[in-house]
Amino acid sequence: MSEFDGKVALITGGASGIGEATAQRLTAEGARVCIVDLPASPGKIVASALHGMFVPADVGESTEVDAAFDACERELGGVDIAFLNAGITVNVAEVAELTDDLYRRIMRVNVDGVVFGTRAAARVIARRGGGAIVATASLAGLVAFPPDPAYVATKHAVVGWVRSVAPTLAARSITCNCICPGFVDTPLLTEVRDEFVQAGFPLLDKHEIAATVLDVVAGGGTGEAWVCQPGRAAEPFRFPNAPGPRTPGAEGAPPPELLQREWPH
Repeated sequence: MSEFDGKVALITGGASGIGEATAQRLTAEGARVCIVDLPASPGKIVASALHGMFVPADVGESTEVDAAFDACERELGGVDIAFLNAGITVNVAEVAELTDDLYRRIMRVNVDGVVFGTRAAARVIARRGGGAIVATASLAGLVAFPPDPAYVATKHAVVGWVRSVAPTLAARSITCNCICPGFVDTPLLTEVRDEFVQAGFPLLDKHEIAATVLDVVAGGGTGEAWVCQPGRAAEPFRFPNAPGPRTPGAEGAPPPELLQREWPH
């Protein structure tokens, strides 16, 4: 029996791409899936094919995210795994051409969706005695990518969020990690896919990323950002320590007792 047998997984952005591939893989391993995506998406078809459930929701709206988790818990008995995968790009390189609407649109999906999803997942998963949260970040969450700086900003936010909430969630027996793929052959690359092919640039297959998601959940680590690149085994990124104060014996991070204390609001 798979360790995913009987588990319940909620997947945002589960109607296509990495989300759909991960839902397929989890179902094959014995899990039950709840697909969360926009009402106009093929999410209902995907869920039906996997004998799962579909909940239409805009991940940028906190009430809809909460309602999706509540519906999954009510219908499937709880949530053990939350894969916060929904994301978009805007493909605006020139900052002067980035409109308020585009900026707010990508922030609400890529950042708010992960924050609201983590919050809802923490509440619901805790009632199961623990579980796992995985968010889709990107290699652009670790390096610069000038063609779409707004997208880069959102993915850096996801990486920082995951690394920062993981210690607190660990107290509830919940792991929290993110995956950081390079270029993946998904609908997000539809407009430029031919250019990659013509240039001979290798693209990741969405099923490779799905396998990594399951490996991250099963691995039991937390606060990690897993890099996925063609031809290489996925692995956690090794973050260097930031320079600390110029004081003898000082480390690059505040002492643990300071991080654990209650700070003024």
